[in-house]
Formats: sequence, structure tokens, C-alpha cells
Amino acid sequence: MTRELTELKSSLEGELFFDDTMRKLYATDASAYREMPLAVAMPKNDSDIKKLIQFANDHGTSLIPRTAGTSLAGQVVGAGIVVDVSKYFNQILEVNEEESWVRVQPGVIRDDLNQYLNQYQQYFGPETSTANRAMIGGMVGNNSCGTNSVVYGSTRDHLLEVKGFLSDGSYVTFGSLDNEEYQNALASESSLEGKLYRSINDMLSSKEHVENIKREFPKPTIERRNTGYAIDMMAFNQPFDPAGENFNFCKLIAGSEGTLMFITEIKLNTIPLPPKHKALVCIHCNDVNESLKANLVGLKYGPHASELIDHYILECTKQNIEQQKNRFFIQGDPGAILVVELAAENDNELDTKCTDLIEELKKEKLGYHYPILKGDDIRKIWNLRKAGLGLLSNIPGDAKPAPVIEDTAVDVQDLPQYIIDFNEILKKHDLSCVHYAHAGSGELHLRPIINLKTKEGHGQFRMIATEIAHLVKKYNGSLSGEHGDGRLRGEFIRTMIGDQNYRLLEDLKQTWDPKGIFNPGKITNTPPMDSNLRYEADRKEPEIKTYFDWSKNQGVLRSAELCNGSGDCRKSPISGGTMCPSFMATRNEKDTTRSRANILREVLTNSEKINRFDSEEVKEVMDLCLSCKGCKSECPSNVDMARLKAEFQQNYFDTHGIPLKTKMTGRFNQNMKMASLFPPAYNFMVSNPITSRLFKSVMGIANERPLPKMPKQTLIAWYKKNFKSTASGDAKTVHLFADEFTNFQDVEIGKKVMLLLDKLGYKVIVPEHDESCRTFISKGMLKEAIPVINKNIRSLSGIINEDAPLVGIEPSAILTLKDEYPDLCEASLKEKAVNLAKNIFTFEEFITREFESGGISSSSFNSEAKLVKAHGHCHQKALSSVVTLKKVLSIPENYKVEMIPSGCCGMAGSFGYEKEHYDVSMKIGELVLFPTVRSTTDDTIIAAPGTSCRHQIHDGTGRNSKHPAEILYEALV
Repeated sequence: MTRELTELKSSLEGELFFDDTMRKLYATDASAYREMPLAVAMPKNDSDIKKLIQFANDHGTSLIPRTAGTSLAGQVVGAGIVVDVSKYFNQILEVNEEESWVRVQPGVIRDDLNQYLNQYQQYFGPETSTANRAMIGGMVGNNSCGTNSVVYGSTRDHLLEVKGFLSDGSYVTFGSLDNEEYQNALASESSLEGKLYRSINDMLSSKEHVENIKREFPKPTIERRNTGYAIDMMAFNQPFDPAGENFNFCKLIAGSEGTLMFITEIKLNTIPLPPKHKALVCIHCNDVNESLKANLVGLKYGPHASELIDHYILECTKQNIEQQKNRFFIQGDPGAILVVELAAENDNELDTKCTDLIEELKKEKLGYHYPILKGDDIRKIWNLRKAGLGLLSNIPGDAKPAPVIEDTAVDVQDLPQYIIDFNEILKKHDLSCVHYAHAGSGELHLRPIINLKTKEGHGQFRMIATEIAHLVKKYNGSLSGEHGDGRLRGEFIRTMIGDQNYRLLEDLKQTWDPKGIFNPGKITNTPPMDSNLRYEADRKEPEIKTYFDWSKNQGVLRSAELCNGSGDCRKSPISGGTMCPSFMATRNEKDTTRSRANILREVLTNSEKINRFDSEEVKEVMDLCLSCKGCKSECPSNVDMARLKAEFQQNYFDTHGIPLKTKMTGRFNQNMKMASLFPPAYNFMVSNPITSRLFKSVMGIANERPLPKMPKQTLIAWYKKNFKSTASGDAKTVHLFADEFTNFQDVEIGKKVMLLLDKLGYKVIVPEHDESCRTFISKGMLKEAIPVINKNIRSLSGIINEDAPLVGIEPSAILTLKDEYPDLCEASLKEKAVNLAKNIFTFEEFITREFESGGISSSSFNSEAKLVKAHGHCHQKALSSVVTLKKVLSIPENYKVEMIPSGCCGMAGSFGYEKEHYDVSMKIGELVLFPTVRSTTDDTIIAAPGTSCRHQIHDGTGRNSKHPAEILYEALV
């Protein structure tokens, strides 16, 4: 169909891809499924969507609507054309304050919407754990709920109107109809729209049908129920139930998973902002059963949420850089923690609620520790809970918590006994399970640990799904509470609602979509639930030789497989964070950590080449990875794409050789050594318009980028010739790492670091060492890095200790010694490298430690009032903490420090200098950093620890920024 797709592509204003790479990137979502689509479309407007519908009708294919692709039941996996609306259909169209509604396109992110609505003191209630990247279209498709559904219900409860296309290409609007409007809709003879009204009218006017629906569908008391199409909800509407709400097809569209129409606009009810006075009671329990009994007590107090975190997830948080910080409230080793959120109009009322709840829990002998958390701590705990899905992927080995029966919901009163029965089934099959999430709504996300790479695992996948479906039916529950049926649970809908009701669903789908062009194989007529799984059973795992030590994750392939598709890398700059800067700029799925992990997994698994890394596909998808390290901490699965990229690059170079410009950049240290012999000549070459242009052309540098000049002498030369310590004999020794960037270019900063430390009473020593190897690693030149790394470990490990630490100026350089050295050095040096890392600090870490221990005092600095705006380095954010940056800059007592809520600056070492990356680099800067800096007054101090960041700020705004050491040095009294 290449010719037909080529013609379609030329007719669209948006984009259409049908190359193998893009098809592979869209072959999976966050589920266990994988199926190659025919093509991937990114429509730009309604006209494009109408053309896609016409194409599907004419050529017997299908359209699979997709937003963030975080579906857990395979909703956006299929053989047709995946239609990604996230890039262009992402506008907030209208807000009506008086009537409390908002009109949006389906690609608007839920958290971004609420940020926008905040100015109107309005709010969209349902909040999924993926809310910082989940989009409204996907939330409608799955009828999403979230942590606060005990108060706000599901998306269906807030959906007022939808606009879009039916399967014949006709444009429709569905909303609330009074009886007269409903009768007029029935009378529309010629259109498909009229046929839809008559069909549902015939179905639900039958007393037999309605009685059967009420008898077989999940209990109405279950708030979270997404089993099949919501004909049970429609039956409660007028005219079928005189006491019901007005007829509204939105009740049916919500939860239909894109199988009935293609939505282009969504109108949502908004509500006032939630109460500002909130508290979390974090009930520490000995096991899950105890926590579920505590849940029934908690529900008496009208909570906004009641969420469970079991011991499996709590164990995973110990290994996650980001979530380690959020464990501060945990005491002991609880079997489960139930987090109950209470809200009130004032603190006194709130405190009374918390106290009464805890007293009743103690009376019932439920729980052993009950910390109450407020303020900023609330966000930390919910972040820990939300990270659960991704954290589960961190369990070592191929057996992982499988998304198979994770979405069952029962009446909350039935939940304790249901979970006992559930675990008895697992015990019978010698399986264990993860329990977490929405206890307050009768829905725990339950994930049995299964190895889906084996035939036995595939069998367990089906067996568990079948047995649990019958258990849920026993409790008259819903097999899907919020994640949808998709292709995972569609096979069991007949079991859940009976043959007659299932035929009604089939008839409904046939009426709405007679040719099956909208997301076929979901909800009805699904393929077997164990077909098209992501992993082929009993496939022999390839043995892949690597440069990094990947043994912690049992190999490089499993390190890529850690990505479970949860899509945390798709959040927008509005939500904050560093990962993934190129995606934030381009909004292309191809530029996410998820896509890079997916393409690595595909290629490393299926390549028949001797060197499995020899892949142009991987090279293409890796191109816009800035190696920012954001994913190492922000990805709940700890996918370290910077390291994976470096591993790929070196192996790719092993076959293809290293390009000249890559060599020149990677060998920055050696080149600068040569240039430092003749600084005037080098400075002339990089600043003269003619020679500079030629030099940039050879090096592949963008003409727009000014190149930094070289000082007259290096930092090390200045230290040896000029630095004289004034510290006393018993002063604490600080070994300063003179990294290659500071040594050759930021010499003045290096001087001020030494003079500052000396003035503060420390004995400063620059030990013998080589370069950090940051440029080698970032360019994938691992072979050249390893000998230098080994040399540095040998020379430094003998002199660096707790009493004489190693302190670094440039974050990316010093953190290389802590992060990459232990896994790149030769095996005999690994223990030394690990021990060395314990006594290595960034400048900000060291100063903070000394200040907090009393070694440094604010009295050493002036009391002049200053405003400082600080931008943290990416590696600092990922591997250390920007908290220390703020603390350091706040040491002068009247310095007011505000952190710029920026992610990556966009420079990322050499990335922003390269001509092919210059535009993306500047787009990243324009997301948050540049506008924030431009908005500051001239007397505001801009702080940036990273050399790349300082250059990017200057190039993008014309403002000079300072290293924190410069700011402190200038503030000395």
C-alpha cells in the first residue's frame, strides 16, 4: 500500500510516516502488547482527520486514535494507522467562568489544563497517576478516574459535550438533549447520526434488555466501572428513566476507547478549586489486609483520597534516586501504607478530623504509626504513590509485575474479602502480587509477577486473567475500573455481562462503525488476550558484549527493557522537571526516552548482525538525546538513556569509525592542551569572522554560536605559580578537581573557588589527576575514556577520604566520577571507584555540608540585600540535588534565592553548538529559561553552576550568569 500511503501523505497538512522506525515506535504502549501499525499520522486539523477517515473506508484499514500512549490494556496498539493527536490538537479553546465549563482539544494535558484554569479559580477533577502527561482525549476514551474519584468521580461525570467525526466522515456534536431535542434527533431519517439515536432508543426501550442490563452489569454502587460500552449508564438517562438526567451520548462515548467516533473537541464541567487546608494521614500497617480494614474506617471521614502503597513498591522506592527523597515519613518496614487525604475549610477542623481518625484506628487496633503530613510534603507523597507503576519495572530479572488484572473494581465494602479470595487464587498458582492505589474506591491495582518471556508465563497470563474474571463476576464487580477493556479484557466481557448483553454491545459497535474503521479489536471482537504480546515466548536472550557494566540489570538489553511505556518522559515544561528536553521542544514521540528505549529493545532483540548496535534506526532516534541524565532520576524505571546512548555510540563506532568532528569534540582536553600553548593564536582563530567560520565548518558548529576564548594561563598553571594557602596547620583539607572546562576556559571561576575556600579556612590542594572524561563519554568514545578513568581512580583513591574530600566545580565533570566511573573502570578497580565516589562532592554539596555542620557561617558574608535567580545543571538535578544550590546561595543572610523552574538549558555540552541541533537547543531554552531570565531586572543575579548553561543563557538572552562560587566570593566581607 506504499503508493496509496504516499498519495495520502501528500494530501495532508500534517504528517504521515510509514517507515519501519516510526512504525516500531508506535507498535507498543504501556501494555504488554506489540503490533506493527500500517502507518503513523499526526493530523494538523479537522480536514486531515476527515481525509484519514475517507482513506480507511476506501482501503479497508483502520484508525487508532492516540494521545499520550499510556494505555495499559493495549488500546492504542493495532495494525491500522495510529493517529497521534498529541502534537497539534492540544489547544484550550474556551473557558466559561459563569457556566463553569472549558472546551479543549483532545491533546491537552490534564495537569496543564488545571494550571490554566487556576487563574479562573476552577478545576477539572479526575486525576490519574499519569496526570502530568495524560491527555483529555485519552481520559475520555478510558473514562479515567484517579486518586480523588471518591470525591470527583470519573471523566464521564464531567463530560458535557463532544465534537468530532463518525465513521462515515460526518461531523457531529453530542451533548445533553431534553425530550423535545431527543425526539427531533430520532426523526433525522437520512443521517448516520439519526440512526444512532434510533438504535439506542430501540435497545433501551426494551424492558427485557434493561432488566438484563441491570441484572448482569456491575453493581451501580461501584463508582469505577468501565466494563464494555456504558449502556447501563444510558439506561439511567431520560427518556428510559424518567427520574434520570437528560439523554447524552457522552455517557456512552466516555470509556469507548476511540471505537465509536473520532473526537476533535471536548467540553468539560469545571468545579471550584479544592479546599486549601489538606492533610495526609499515612497509616503504617503490618499487611495489606490490615490496610483494607483501615480503609473502611478512613472512608467514614469523607476523605478526598484513600490510596494504598504496598511493601513491593516501598522496596522499589529505596532504589530510585527521585523517590528516595520522598520516603522521609516512613517508619520501620511496613507491609503496606494507607494514605488518607482529608480536607477542611480551616486548620482546626482539619486537625480534629485527623485526630479522630487516628483515635478510631488505634481503638480498632489498625496500624502502628500515623504521621500527619501537610504543605509541600503532600506533593512528595503523592509523587511517590504515582511513581508506583514505573517503579514496579525495577524488579531485577525478566519476571515483572504484569498488567493483566490490575484494574478490577468491586464494591468497597467487598474489597477486604475480595482481596483475600484474590490472593488465594495466586497462592494456588505459587504467584505473588503487587497491591497499590485506589482502596477508597474499591479498586486496587493488582499485578501478579510473571515472566512474559516464557511459554509458562504466557500461560499464566491467560490463566490468571480467566480465573480473576470469574472471581470479579462472583462479586458483581467490574473487570475494568479505569484502565479500560482494550484487547486485554475484551475477551472476558461476555463472561462479565452475559451473552445477551454482549450481543447488544456488538450491535452497537456495528451500528456506529459498520466497516470497523475505528480502533477495531478493542472492547468487542477482540483477538485472544494472549496474542501479539510484546515478548516472544522462550526466545533465547542474546549475549551482548558491552563497555559499561550492566550487571545490575542483568545486561544492556534488560536495561532498555526497564521502560514499561508509562510515558513520564512526555510531560510538558509546564509540569516541570528535566526529562525529556528534546520532546518538550519538538512534541514528537520519537524524541522521548520511551522511544529510545523501545528502538534499542527492538534492535538488540531482533538484529541478526554480529554487532547488534550497528543500526541506523537507533542512531536516528538517539540523535536528539541531550544526555541530560534527567531520565536517570525522573523516570520511575530508572532508564539511564545517557548511558545507553554512550554504549550504543561506542559500539556503532566500532563498525563505522568515529567521525572527525566527534573525535575533535571528544578530545576536548587534548585539543585545549595544544591550544593553551598559543592562546592568542587560538583566540584569533575562533573570533575572527573568516577563520571562525572555517573552524566552525570543520567542527560542525552552528555559525550563530560564539566560541569561548582561552585565558592566558590554565587554572592548574595559575595554581602552581600563584596560589598560596593561608589556611592554618589544622585546617580541613579540600582536594579540588580542576576539570577540563574550568582548567582551560573558566579559569577565573576556578581561581575564585580556591580563594573563597582559602578565605573560609580550608586548605586547598589540586591533586594530580587527568581529565574527567565527560566529553569522551558524552560523545560515546568509551574506549578512550576507560584508560583515563582507571588512571584517575588509581591516583585519587589513595588520597581522597572522608576528612579530605574531592570537590568539583563543573557539575557534569565531577559527577562523572561518581556516576560512570564505577561501571566503566576495569573490574579490579570497581570497589575503589565505589569507595572514591562516597567522598566526592559538587561545590554546592560541599559548601552546604560545611554550612550545616557549622564550618561556614553567614557572618563571613555581607548583609546586602540581593535577588538571585538560579538555574540548576541537569546532572546536578539528576544525580545530586538543586536544593544544595539554593542553600549555598542563601548563606549571605539577605540574599533572596528563587529557583528558575527550568529543565535542561538546551546546550548540554556540545549538543547546542552543533549546527544540526542549534534550533532545537534554542527552542529548549525558550521553554522556560530564556523568558524567565529576560523578565528579571538588571540588578538580579543569575546563577548557573554549569559552564554550558552559562554560555546558553548568554547566547539566548545576552545576560551574564555566574557560578555560585563567584557569587559567594563577591559577597565575602
